[in-house]
Amino acid sequence: MSFRLSQRDKDIIGFINRFRAVDRDSLVELFFKQLKSPVNACNSVMVRLYRLGLIERTQQYSPTVYLPVGAKIKKNSQKILHFLSILEIYKQMCTYGMPKQVIIEDKPTGRKGGIEPDLFCIFKGSPFWFEIQRNQYSEQKMQAKINLYEEFFFSDEWKTLQWQPEDRAAIFPSVILITPVRYAVNSDHIRIIQVASIHELMEKYKSSAKQQRDGRPKPSVSSGGIKINLT
Repeated sequence: MSFRLSQRDKDIIGFINRFRAVDRDSLVELFFKQLKSPVNACNSVMVRLYRLGLIERTQQYSPTVYLPVGAKIKKNSQKILHFLSILEIYKQMCTYGMPKQVIIEDKPTGRKGGIEPDLFCIFKGSPFWFEIQRNQYSEQKMQAKINLYEEFFFSDEWKTLQWQPEDRAAIFPSVILITPVRYAVNSDHIRIIQVASIHELMEKYKSSAKQQRDGRPKPSVSSGGIKINLT
């Protein structure tokens, strides 16, 4: 059977392959919202791509969630909710500016037992590693996670990562914990930011920037201030 894919078809397939699990409403928001009947248009396209065998789907969730062909994810797996949480953070960033160099489940050390952030991207000109916590963990476990980032910092391996700028000094990404719970974790070497959402991150940045314009002292990272380039 011969068929021709539109550029949008290809973009949708590529997006699903990258994010591993994408719900119908997110596809509507990202690819169809400019149309007169975005939900109907999305449904029509996704049924066609599914019937062509170019994507998988699970109807264990409402709305339908789409998966890559050959995905090693059970269609009722909790892992799907994990990927949808990553997608939600990505969509929140898109409301402020398009993230670049997006890597889902980044493995920068290239070996088991190293840091494995849920998401890496360059957002508003600054590199970030995101740890998206859907469940509450002990502070010891969270500090152990931060300790792994410190180990990677001292290895200097991060200076050769492919996204590093060629025309200036290498940058170690800020680590953002997306969590409704605040953990008593700390580091003297890497920047840790704890927020419940990207919207909260941007509000904190606005507050910090306003304080600097007003000539007030800059708050420290531990007190919630954000000293990053988000302009």
